[in-house]
Amino acid sequence: MAYIKKAMILAAGRGVRMRELTQDKPKPLVAVNHKPLIDYIVEKLDNHGIQNLVVNLCYKGEMIQQNLSRYHHLNIQYSIEEEALETGGGVKKALPLLGDNAFFVVNADPLWIDKTSSVFSQLEAAWNPKQHDVLLALIPVKNARGDVKDGNYFIENNKPRRQTKYETNIPYLFTGIQIINPCVFDKTPNGAFSLRDIYDDAQHNNRLGCIIYDGIWYHVGTPEALSETEHDLKELDKK
Repeated sequence: MAYIKKAMILAAGRGVRMRELTQDKPKPLVAVNHKPLIDYIVEKLDNHGIQNLVVNLCYKGEMIQQNLSRYHHLNIQYSIEEEALETGGGVKKALPLLGDNAFFVVNADPLWIDKTSSVFSQLEAAWNPKQHDVLLALIPVKNARGDVKDGNYFIENNKPRRQTKYETNIPYLFTGIQIINPCVFDKTPNGAFSLRDIYDDAQHNNRLGCIIYDGIWYHVGTPEALSETEHDLKELDKK
């Protein structure tokens, strides 16, 4: 039984690197083997026991609402953005729907395959509000597929540290899946800003934690990554 009760899916972006695939639909509705990206995420959250979802919308958001309307058993609320507020601004705007307790936040463009327990179970098992303001699910770069160039986190003294500008060969990559305590938004600006600012503040305050996710993870960020992901998932289905 999940003890974190709510999750937010970041679905406001257009996904311009998907080129023609997002001319007539938002990126979360790009299909991987005939199923929209966002459906995989909703179903994984549902399987974990999360019944209360918040989805932020901007570009062609009404199409996402229509697509998710068939999940009658879930309580899905929408945070509408007239202009995209980036990841941090989007979550901050949705806080009245998310409440005062910690919640999951998930980007709308990864897919992942659990090997042991779910990534949400692994995050919950590690979450400690006395130690963490933010808990990131990281993955070794060798287990990341799709649109992946390099990692973005090191682990030092059992804590994650985001790469600096000129560092390379970075061993861990943020999956876009996390737990966040809403108190971290208390001093943030209104309008658009990145969740990276939240992570950096938590890192500076020694309040940023991580798990090393043990599954396989795909970043479906380009048409080429989409083709690779579809091929891999078909091959895995044959096994």
